[in-house]
Amino acid sequence: MIKAVRGTRDLLPPETETWNFVESAVRDLFRLYNFSEIRTPVIEDLQLFQRSVGEETDIVSKEMFAWEDRARAASEKGQFLALRPENTAGVVRAYIEHKLWERPGLQRFYYIGPQFRRERPQKGRYRQFYQIGAEVIGPPAAGSESPAVDAEVLEMLAALLDNLGIKGWTLELNSVGSAEDRRRFNEALQAALKDVVHTMCADCQRRAQTNPLRVLDCKVPEDQPIIEKLPRIGEYLDESSRTHFDEVQKILLAVGVPFVLNPRLVRGLDYYTRTAFEFTHGALGAQNAILGGGRYDGLSESLGGPPAPGIGFAIGEDRLVMTLHESAGVAARPVDVYIAPLGPGMNVEAARLARELRRQNVVVSLGDESFRLKKSLETASKMGARYALIAGENEVKSGQFALKNLNTGEQVTLPAAQIASKLRP
Repeated sequence: MIKAVRGTRDLLPPETETWNFVESAVRDLFRLYNFSEIRTPVIEDLQLFQRSVGEETDIVSKEMFAWEDRARAASEKGQFLALRPENTAGVVRAYIEHKLWERPGLQRFYYIGPQFRRERPQKGRYRQFYQIGAEVIGPPAAGSESPAVDAEVLEMLAALLDNLGIKGWTLELNSVGSAEDRRRFNEALQAALKDVVHTMCADCQRRAQTNPLRVLDCKVPEDQPIIEKLPRIGEYLDESSRTHFDEVQKILLAVGVPFVLNPRLVRGLDYYTRTAFEFTHGALGAQNAILGGGRYDGLSESLGGPPAPGIGFAIGEDRLVMTLHESAGVAARPVDVYIAPLGPGMNVEAARLARELRRQNVVVSLGDESFRLKKSLETASKMGARYALIAGENEVKSGQFALKNLNTGEQVTLPAAQIASKLRP
């Protein structure tokens, strides 16, 4: 028997009802903030992620699904491709390719779709996983560098979690400064790690040489006492970065979005600058981040585009759904009525009834005229239908239909025109 590839899974009913609920809530809320959907390919040029995410990051060096595409002719070189491990780089690539800076104002995009990373599957983490994300990007003249943009994005995310009924989330906030701030901080980190890194895990030993900031991401318990003594990036922020971060906090306090400062919070991708954030939740265990993001003011230039400061985030939809189940729960809308056609030719009549009821927003499941009444009622009960509607030759001729409440056993006879109003919750 062939099974789903390790690290992937099938999303089945009724769980997909929760996914649909989440995505519908996302689309409704994001529209209120003037975000529009963008859809980029799941396959991109490998260079896109090497130049944006960073060749020394775990994502690019360890986790990407990448391959050389076969050339069309022997004289041609193959192109190196990758399944997207994240979507910000693809959105910025599209921004540059289609010259979206020529449109007025800031560009506000959101996306919903699969991403791919070759990492060890664990609770809420898969090799094919789903993200909901958004990006705000544009030329500096459009206000793209403003801390007000950062605060608005964070306020929108707080509203989304509240709207979904997720309680007990925590917004963790930090600033990773400008590129120059990070350069000075990385030098300080390397100096501080020089005499102790040999006692740390293998990943930290490698990161200390290639990307010292990532050492702060380490989750190995034995390394935490060392990490706690390392310099903090807040000590290396220039005046501009401090002012920007202070203004973000000021606006969040004004609009009533609670947050905690986490001086150890860094994002794992090279393109992040200034504001960095995560929303966490206790229901997810040690790996407790529901979503994260930050500002990336130099990303467009690194990909050959014009100056276009931006900020974005990605929500792990798999983990968001898990949190929703554990903290709130979403009940799938039940089948309102199961129509039981009884006798030859009744499938046609049942289909007519179903079409009319569905036009009135009634969830209908159809039986088959070959079923006996007992089987139809048993099937309706097993699928959790609220009512069963009997459509036999006598009912069709009289225009009066028997409607049975499967929870109470009560049965009434109604004309077709009154069935929908009876079925509405």
